[in-house]
Amino acid sequence: MIFRGCHNRNLTMHSFLLASSMLRQKFPTLESFLWRVSRRASHLARQQYDVIVVGGGHAGTEAAAAASRVGAQTLLVTQKVHTIGALSCNPSLGGVGKGHLVKEVDALDGVCGRAGDWAGIHFSILNRRKGPAVWGPRAQLDRQRYRQFIQSELLSTPRLTVLEGSVEELLVTESNPEEPGCHRVTGIRLAGASLPISAHSVVLTTGTFLSGSLFMGQNTSPGGRIGDAPSSAGMSHTLRERLGLKMGRLRTGTPPRIVKASVDFDQATLHPPDSQPSPFSFLNSHTHCKAEEQLPCYLTYTTPGVDKVVKESLHLNCHIQQDTKGPRYCPSIESRVLRFPGRQHQVWLEPEGLTSDLVYPQGLSMTMPPDMQLQLIREIPALHTAEIHTPGYGVQYDFVCPTQLSPALQVKSTQGLFLAGQINGTTGYEEAAAQGLWAGVNAARAALCMPTMALSRTESYIGVLIDDLVTRGVTEPYRMFTSRAEFRTSLRPDNADLRLTLKGFAEVGCVSSRRYQQTVRVRDRLQDALAALRDVSLSATTWRHKLPGVHISEMKAANPTGLEMLQYNDATFEMLVSVFPERLSPYTEFSQRLKIEGAVYRPHCVLQQKEIERIQKEESMSLPQDLDYLSLPVSLSQEVREILDRVRPSTLGAATRLQGVTPAAIVHLFNYVLHSGKKEKSTHRS
Repeated sequence: MIFRGCHNRNLTMHSFLLASSMLRQKFPTLESFLWRVSRRASHLARQQYDVIVVGGGHAGTEAAAAASRVGAQTLLVTQKVHTIGALSCNPSLGGVGKGHLVKEVDALDGVCGRAGDWAGIHFSILNRRKGPAVWGPRAQLDRQRYRQFIQSELLSTPRLTVLEGSVEELLVTESNPEEPGCHRVTGIRLAGASLPISAHSVVLTTGTFLSGSLFMGQNTSPGGRIGDAPSSAGMSHTLRERLGLKMGRLRTGTPPRIVKASVDFDQATLHPPDSQPSPFSFLNSHTHCKAEEQLPCYLTYTTPGVDKVVKESLHLNCHIQQDTKGPRYCPSIESRVLRFPGRQHQVWLEPEGLTSDLVYPQGLSMTMPPDMQLQLIREIPALHTAEIHTPGYGVQYDFVCPTQLSPALQVKSTQGLFLAGQINGTTGYEEAAAQGLWAGVNAARAALCMPTMALSRTESYIGVLIDDLVTRGVTEPYRMFTSRAEFRTSLRPDNADLRLTLKGFAEVGCVSSRRYQQTVRVRDRLQDALAALRDVSLSATTWRHKLPGVHISEMKAANPTGLEMLQYNDATFEMLVSVFPERLSPYTEFSQRLKIEGAVYRPHCVLQQKEIERIQKEESMSLPQDLDYLSLPVSLSQEVREILDRVRPSTLGAATRLQGVTPAAIVHLFNYVLHSGKKEKSTHRS
């Protein structure tokens, strides 16, 4: 069943989908419309695309949208069209570290930030008591609104076709001898289809569906999400046997969904949202949900009774008994009790939507039998009369060891194949979306005969994420934290547009002209505002008189500028506007950004920029992919040679972060590449 992109729809379909505002007001009709049109349009299938994206989750939707924005004719293949953009686990987006990724995906014209602004029902900034560099924009989402926004957005994307089906196998041929790699992927074959579908690039975003298994108690069934089948066994076979990729097994889980009316919220602590919701997207000045319409969350805790139920049910819980690696940072309640016995654990009771009758108990992921799940949750005071709507369950799935990927998220040994999301060993919507966008960008660029690109860890959290994956690999599901970034005072949520949008337009080709022009306006206005702050000055005595609430140092310069005054913690831009209204009032829309960029972090960022430039100069040296590390005529230990040969880092900077590669080895490698003429003639790392 096929739903065509808008480049070749009939007039009625074209008009319907172009009216995106009408779609969003009448979302309940979207699913029936999808079903009717997909059945009628099945004869419109084409057999050749620039890019094929497999999977309709967060990675897949961003990959498909990004590839289309770059200019590629793109096909998105998913098992069920109506689950595109579904929030499979928690109904939230963002957080500490994760919120940075959402802002960066949005800055590169991705979809999830705008979808979060439309579907959000509880907005908050985490870590607000700390510096703005580690603030975590977060929102609780209405599941139905989020899914419908994503579907509406994709179905109105030019050059994008959506196909409902299951991929049976990848088409693999001999590699192009002029490019690195042992194989080449040229397309896909669908289950039950007589003809293959060809493409220059294929992006796999299979999530937890790659040989996925569901666990509940002692029962096991194939699947990547409850109600859905796993990916074809032929896919795992192709990756492992035909392409020779090293693979592993990871696990995750989800909590039971609880009937809202059965929760005793009086026994939990109320946590209201921020009074003024903060949008994720730089294109939005406000969220769809009004401040007064937001829903609260509630906090409660586990009890000794929870520990007792966990320990009594271990023999009935085969998921916990498996030796596959589970998530350290979002573990099941069973894992938490076993790791930290006797400790109280937080349980957040989160709304699933404005009209939903369900509550999501964040922190209670579990895989014990359903009757034991009910017994466990009723040991928590706020849930003492709770009823379970859907039991929790565990998932185990295959992943590809990500050290086999380049910084473009392309499989090094296989031309035309890109991977993104949980298939690379990550966990979380945000990490998946970030990878999906970048894999989609590079898949399109490769298909259109443009060089692939990489993002440096000095310029983005997406760069940190990808660099960590491809150089260090994973032993457990990877989650983003601000502590992973060396330059987090420069990589803030508030400046993601200035860091990435201009580059995304001019160099990458994935940013629209509209967004680019808005960012240019913001950049220019901020520069004008900073110049105005430098131009206004008063004596320290006069400043004290004008701003009695600001504790101005006695040692302050004779005539401090407005920018110097803004560096005081208790000084705000609005205060300075009251002193110089004609000069500064035109810039009030940027008051928070001026406080952060112009005052709080400016001294740190100046020093950090020098360090970034030094590192970029040294780290950006490309390492040829045909280097024979095992016989390289330099002083390297056998261990280092084997590590370099296995990972084959693309740059010197990537080599420095490989565990087991010594500083001395880096010096020898640097000198060899620099003086032997082996340095790549050009670099795609930017």
